[in-house]
Amino acid sequence: MEYIIDIQNVKKWYPKKKSKEVIEAVKGISLQVKRGEVVGLLGPNGAGKTTLIKMMCGLLIPNEGTVKINEFDMNANRSKALKHLSVVLEGNRNLYWRLTVKENLEYFSGNRGMSKKEISSKVDELLERFNLKGKAHEQVNTLSRGMQQKLSIAVALLADTDIIFLDEPTLGLDIETSYEIRKLLTEIAKGENKTILLSSHDMPVVQDICQRVVIVNGGKIITDENVQNLLDLFDTKAYSFTLQGKLTDAQFDQLSHTYLAKRMEGDGEQSVIEVTIQQSDQFYAVIEQLKEMGQSIEKIDRTMIDFEQVFMKIVKGEIRDEVAISATS
Repeated sequence: MEYIIDIQNVKKWYPKKKSKEVIEAVKGISLQVKRGEVVGLLGPNGAGKTTLIKMMCGLLIPNEGTVKINEFDMNANRSKALKHLSVVLEGNRNLYWRLTVKENLEYFSGNRGMSKKEISSKVDELLERFNLKGKAHEQVNTLSRGMQQKLSIAVALLADTDIIFLDEPTLGLDIETSYEIRKLLTEIAKGENKTILLSSHDMPVVQDICQRVVIVNGGKIITDENVQNLLDLFDTKAYSFTLQGKLTDAQFDQLSHTYLAKRMEGDGEQSVIEVTIQQSDQFYAVIEQLKEMGQSIEKIDRTMIDFEQVFMKIVKGEIRDEVAISATS
């Protein structure tokens, strides 16, 4: 099986200031990514994720272990490894502000050894696709953050590398632009046959475009699994009941004695509770119990889990043994 990214037992530690102790940022991570996969690389702050990313991009050398990009060792053959990788960093560190949109595309393609003539039609195509044609001759420092981010992704695509690494591609964007970026990334993921690594705290983006997620915490991989498998694993039958009257504390305690229940914010004289059940037939038992309490049900909604909830459950340790099974095994 071919892995375009092959990381074997990488470790990275730093000397602690004014001490003989060391800080272990990455504690022996192995990770393989197949060609064409779309993988989310996630983790809370201080988890070791940023250090791992820097080693993957050749910005840090691991104390132990190897990073191979398309079979080239990042330490021994760094220049050859980097030819297969484009990186879109968070913020506006990917562009030259005093160059125009078109000049940025031409400049960065020139760094890759491509001539203006060679990439001319591709530049026009990307300007059209990313809705930047009207801004082609404007300096980057006059653009909105969303347009700058779209241009950064266009630059990465123009390089036509096998791997695109995206660091927080929707951070700080307004809702409309965030959805536009998400749509573009989905199109790239499904239609460009690129290997994409996505690091983000925007869980809807991860859920929409990633096939698989790798979650790092404490310098180790704690989860490596298919996105849909994780959603299915943590899926529970939870229902929101909107009641016409007020549910007393005694009634709520009675309901909580049998089911996992929590109060939600009600409207006026209404009460809203969320009840999680283990078996389908318990749904009717909840309705019967509420009826016996003299409560009239105005509305019932099914509560669906999203990937943000899954991520938080895993990081907090609310995790089943099956989650730790590697998606590559």
